[in-house]
Amino acid sequence: MKQSRELQTLKAEFFRALAHPVRIRLLEVLSSSGAQSVQALQQKLAIDQPIVSQQLARLRASGIVVSRKEGTTVWYALADPRLADLLRVARDILNGQLVGAQTLLRELRRERA
Repeated sequence: MKQSRELQTLKAEFFRALAHPVRIRLLEVLSSSGAQSVQALQQKLAIDQPIVSQQLARLRASGIVVSRKEGTTVWYALADPRLADLLRVARDILNGQLVGAQTLLRELRRERA
C-alpha cells in the first residue's frame, strides 16, 4: 500500500512531537495516572514548572494531549487512550532489543574468559 507524501509527513510530525525524554515521561504519567495538573506532573517528575508547561504546550499543539481548565487549575490528559498502547509497544520493542544486547554482551564476556 503506497502512502501519500502528506501522510508520511504527518506521521513524521507525530513522532517528532514525541521525540523528547520529558514529553515521554509526561505521557507515561498521564497514561498510568489519568488527568493531571501541571503542579502534580511537576512534583511526580521533579522537573521545573516552566519545562513541564513548555513540553505540555508542545504535546497539546500536536494534539497528543488535551487540557481542560477548572478554576485556576489546568488539567492535562491523553487525547487518545491508544497512546498508552503506543508507549507500551515501544517499551516492549526496546526491552527486546536490550535483552538481545545483554545476550551478546554475555557471549563476549564468555569468549574473553
